[in-house]
Amino acid sequence: MASEAIVRAATEEDVPTILSLIHELAAYEHATSSVLATESSLLSTLSFPSIPTLGYAKTLLLFAPASSIPPNLHVPEPSCAGMALYFTNYSTWRAAPGIYLEDLFVRPEYRGRGYGKRLLQELARETKRIGGERFEWSVLKWNEPSIRFYEGMGAKMMSEWVGMRVDDEALEKMAGVAGEQKP
Repeated sequence: MASEAIVRAATEEDVPTILSLIHELAAYEHATSSVLATESSLLSTLSFPSIPTLGYAKTLLLFAPASSIPPNLHVPEPSCAGMALYFTNYSTWRAAPGIYLEDLFVRPEYRGRGYGKRLLQELARETKRIGGERFEWSVLKWNEPSIRFYEGMGAKMMSEWVGMRVDDEALEKMAGVAGEQKP
C-alpha cells in the first residue's frame, strides 16, 4: 500500500496543509501552545522546488491512494496522509553532509500502512543522493511506539548525547541583545 502512495516535495500551495500537519503533530505531542508557525512564516522559511535556494528546510508530503482513504472520511482526493520536514546538516568528523529530520508525522487514520517507513526511506535516499553519511532525528522519550518503530528500521538510540536548546529570553541574553528593540 505504501508503494502506491505518492511522495513529493511540498510547494508553496501546500503551506496550509503543512501548517495543519504541524498543529496535528503538536496536539499528539501535547504541545499545541508551543506552535508559533503561521502560513506566512512557513512561506518565508521553507524551501520549495520553485526557488530551491530560498528557505532553511524542505518538506516531503505523502498522499494516500484513493483506495486507502477510510470511507467515513469525506476528503478531497488525493488525501495528504503525512509529512517529513527536514534540513541538511554537517558532520565534521566525517566531513560529509547529512539530513536532520525535524518532524515526521502520519495522520492517525493512515498509520500502520507503511507510510512512515516510506517517508523515512525517501529521506534515506535523499541523504545518499547528496553524498550524506548520517540521517538523524530526535524522538520524545515517552513516545515508545515511535522509538520501537525507528529501532525496527535500524535506527540506534544515542544515549551518550543530550539535546541542548537555547530559545526565547535565554537566546536574547546569549546573543547579547537582551532588552534591545527588535527591528
